[in-house]
Amino acid sequence: TVLMCRGKAMQDFKGPDCRFVNFKKGEAVYVYYKLIGKSTELWAGSVGSDFGYFPKDLLEINHNYSNEELELPTDVSLICDFFFF
Repeated sequence: TVLMCRGKAMQDFKGPDCRFVNFKKGEAVYVYYKLIGKSTELWAGSVGSDFGYFPKDLLEINHNYSNEELELPTDVSLICDFFFF
């Protein structure tokens, strides 16, 4: 995994399920993957120790770590597993 870039969240985001990473406006978001295929509007990255998908349009890039883009064909239709104890 290669860290591609870092950006600042331009608004709050609460994902619809566990595949998505939540963030607040102004938080640093680290981008690891730019998705291609059916989900080109999504990128994958982290906020703190949380990792997941988020809409790329909510991020203002402020630092590039790599000039090489890593694009993965990805199907975001995976099912979340929920465990109740």
